[in-house]
Amino acid sequence: MHGSELFLFLRLYDVVHTEKKLTLVFEFLDLDLKMFLDQCHGGLDSRTLKSFLFQLTRGIAHCHEHRVLHRDLKPQNLLINREGELKLADFGLARAFGIPVRDYTHEVVTLWYRPPDVLMGSKKYSTPVDVWSIGCIFAEMHNGKPLFPGQKPEDQLDLLFKALGTPSEGSFPGLESLPSYKPETYQVYSAPSSIAHLVPGLEAQGVDLLSKMLLHDPVQRISAADALRHPFFSALPRALLDGGVSGPSVLTVPAASTAAAQVASSSSAAAAAADGEQYDATAAAVSAVASAAAVSQAFISGDHIGDDEESDTKLTG
Repeated sequence: MHGSELFLFLRLYDVVHTEKKLTLVFEFLDLDLKMFLDQCHGGLDSRTLKSFLFQLTRGIAHCHEHRVLHRDLKPQNLLINREGELKLADFGLARAFGIPVRDYTHEVVTLWYRPPDVLMGSKKYSTPVDVWSIGCIFAEMHNGKPLFPGQKPEDQLDLLFKALGTPSEGSFPGLESLPSYKPETYQVYSAPSSIAHLVPGLEAQGVDLLSKMLLHDPVQRISAADALRHPFFSALPRALLDGGVSGPSVLTVPAASTAAAQVASSSSAAAAAADGEQYDATAAAVSAVASAAAVSQAFISGDHIGDDEESDTKLTG
């Protein structure tokens, strides 16, 4: 990787392969975004939210520029450190994309962050699948809780339609051709004039950016690259906007340090109580994510990732 790209992704430092075990050595980050949000009741302050959202969007824009879909964005897969750096992790469901667009499995992306076109069975999706997930995470960082916490796909769609309006063929061309489109089961909701009610207290520019991310029609969703140029980010430090990180003066987030300390304190007692078992559990977890790390490292090194439907199904089955 080059320059600022070093700050976008969780780095894999080494791979130790023995006869019975594969051990992956990653860089250490203090906690994930989900853990951080659990410690910050009521959502993040504006500066922290903008910094995290910009770093997330910049990482995904880099993925898309190199023809890679992440396909599993959620707070648990975004790692942060005490300096407020946010890095993308877990590329286990990532796929390369190109022209022509191939069929992919629709069983991707954790339910709460899955876009409506994929919920209705679309297999020909592209970069907008990640942008929708970014929008959901954006709202969650502001509100302090998930935006669309559905229990199953049908329930998830109803939550989306109730909040954003029920789409039609006119507003979402191609809707009626989606494999799992079932109009008889959808309640008809009118589209709101604004989605500000979904993120109370968010400034107008933030609402505008979010509304461009959470569009039913994937073709109309803003791209990650265009989102980086949105006025919502204009107040961020110039060093960050220019693609770099100039150290704690730019990214230090006091709440991140506090949250990391609280998580470390609460987990240390449990670790001491299960000292012997901890190493076995860690080794098992490391082995389980070997496939994800291989994909991530291939992307980081510039190699493209296989995207055949057969391997797609194996990963999600």
